Amino acid sequence: MAEKMTRPVLGLAHLTALELSPPALVAEAARAGFASVGLRFVPATPGGPAYPTRIGTEAHRALKQILAGEGVRVSDIEFIQLTPDIDVQAFAAVFEAAADLGAISVTVSGDDHDLARLTAHFAELCDLALAFSLRIDLEFMRWRAIGALPQALAIVRQAGKSNGAILVDALHLTRSGGEARDLISIPDEWLHAAQICDAGAGTPSTEAAIIAEAREGRLPPGEGALPLGDLLEALPADTSLSVEMPMPTLETRARIAAAFDATRRLLDRHSCGTMRPGRRRENSPTGRQT
Repeated sequence: MAEKMTRPVLGLAHLTALELSPPALVAEAARAGFASVGLRFVPATPGGPAYPTRIGTEAHRALKQILAGEGVRVSDIEFIQLTPDIDVQAFAAVFEAAADLGAISVTVSGDDHDLARLTAHFAELCDLALAFSLRIDLEFMRWRAIGALPQALAIVRQAGKSNGAILVDALHLTRSGGEARDLISIPDEWLHAAQICDAGAGTPSTEAAIIAEAREGRLPPGEGALPLGDLLEALPADTSLSVEMPMPTLETRARIAAAFDATRRLLDRHSCGTMRPGRRRENSPTGRQT
């Protein structure tokens, strides 16, 4: 008898509406129907938008109250760049605040071409995160040093940390030349979260255009040409899904609503039962799900 699947709980990635502060994002996510949010605590680029918070501040307490009041959870915190000169221990306060909000994971990128040093920093970050029961998800992006799935796999494998994993973004997987079937052989313990969106059929011709598409040119899931059905089939059944759909041509509230509604239609078309049955995950930093 086929294993019965449960309908995935949807999260909203902060990049979908990065103009919103965390309290405003939580309120709009709840209004649209999302059950969780990702929050941008650390800028993804120098001087980029971010909303840091610290335990003990009035703003942090207010954010916790809003989350509880709206019935929304924090799925993940972003975005740490693993650069050559990263001071890993400096992120202890970020992890403390993330854990206090109930976050599951922290998203990082690989931005160091010295792979041995990058792996060491990833492993050190995992060790720091473990003290706060957090998972570290390495996200690959074509324009960064770790730009494709095989590179991310190598880092996670070599680091050998129980709370180290890979974040799969539908757009980045496709634009880096990957396919959904590449995920099937990856151990379930390295695949806990995925970000979905859609995009046009053609890959942008320059690196600048690829970056622009990722940051402001995505489409609602199911309304473009990305093979999202194949992606759903390739992911473990209990993968946490979040929608990352920066689309400034739509007003913020309409954008968030469109992200939720389009994704639900996509999941309904694919019955949510096509995601591959995974081994039962333990209640650990690598296994907790939103």
